[in-house]
Amino acid sequence: MTYYFAKTLAMPFEQAVARTIEALKAEQFGLVSEIDIAATLKAKIGVDFRPYRILGACNPRLAHRALSAEDKIGTMLPCNVIVQEVAPGRTEVAAVDPVASMQAVANPGLADIAEDVRGRLKTVIDSL
Repeated sequence: MTYYFAKTLAMPFEQAVARTIEALKAEQFGLVSEIDIAATLKAKIGVDFRPYRILGACNPRLAHRALSAEDKIGTMLPCNVIVQEVAPGRTEVAAVDPVASMQAVANPGLADIAEDVRGRLKTVIDSL
């Protein structure tokens, strides 16, 4: 089992970021964090890196259910979605597979929540 699902888009990086955020909203995910890896690496260690953004996506209702079932599950939240330029005009979008992540947690009460989140994130990636 892979730990993510991905799709490569024939579009510029910033356009892919905007489209991904809209697709997340359509599946009831809010953006709770956004990390510009290229800017961070440049500022912290002076290296150049390709355009790469980590979007922290959260569906509040599902997050609440997960936190109610397992109080330490916050260590795995939010769901990360990455957008990275793989070539000029080509951008990959990848999302974590929460079912794969939840295999590390011995709590069967999380299975249906993880499946729901997986379905929604898969819909996001497929819709791009």
